[in-house]
Amino acid sequence: NNRVAIIGSGSWATALAKILLETLPEIKWFMRNEDNIEQFKLYHHNPGYLRGVDFDTERIHFFSDINAIVQQSDTLIIAIPSAFLKETLKDLEYDISGKYVVSGIKGLIPEEKMVIGEYLHLTYGIPYENIGVLAGPCHAEEVALEKLSYLTVAGTDETRAEQFASLIRCNYIKASTTDDIWGTEYSSVIKNIIAI
Repeated sequence: NNRVAIIGSGSWATALAKILLETLPEIKWFMRNEDNIEQFKLYHHNPGYLRGVDFDTERIHFFSDINAIVQQSDTLIIAIPSAFLKETLKDLEYDISGKYVVSGIKGLIPEEKMVIGEYLHLTYGIPYENIGVLAGPCHAEEVALEKLSYLTVAGTDETRAEQFASLIRCNYIKASTTDDIWGTEYSSVIKNIIAI
């Protein structure tokens, strides 16, 4: 099923929304701030990030209720800073263990020192085969300008990883797949240390 939801409202979430709307007729989008949703609907762009990217808001179903959006979605893409993941999901009561959950987060859960996939597995009971990791040398600003970018979709269930990769491939996004979720997540964490 292609009931795809984005959780997050920053620049990377906005870039992912732009990518997904290249291949999907509509998406669902969770933003905690109701005022931001109203501003988005009024001006057809994210009021806080990548304001140069215009959206057809008729194709976006906005939510400020985390339980409502996960209940109505099959694939959840989490694109928020790792430090805010626990706060964002603190009101979640709906069982997401049967959803396909894709982490677009580069980092660790600070208190637990866990990568995102491990945290989702242990905290929400999501089987590893239902967890995907989205990573690569890709910047939100470059996506906004439709510059050629490359992404990797990692998942122990390679069929599902390939299905998700097909959703993000477009004329400016190339996507490959791997079954190594651990290597992909840790590489995303370590790359910033190497860069410094």
